[in-house]
Amino acid sequence: MIKCHLSAIMGAKRLKIADVVRDAEINRNTVTRLYHETNNRIDFDTLEKLCRYLNCDVGDLLEITDDEDGRTPQ
Repeated sequence: MIKCHLSAIMGAKRLKIADVVRDAEINRNTVTRLYHETNNRIDFDTLEKLCRYLNCDVGDLLEITDDEDGRTPQ
């Protein structure tokens, strides 16, 4: 399973979904699904926009976990 840390990163930076939508020019539904981790895919273009806007690496935003409880593989 892949876990998205968008909500945690946005919280640390005190950003709202509307800020990301407006400033990074990403569709609101896409940002909302990533924020709530209800998405099942992401376009490279969207991933690049998010990383550039949030000033983070892909590995900061996405993480592979063993299962749905969020454990990281050993």
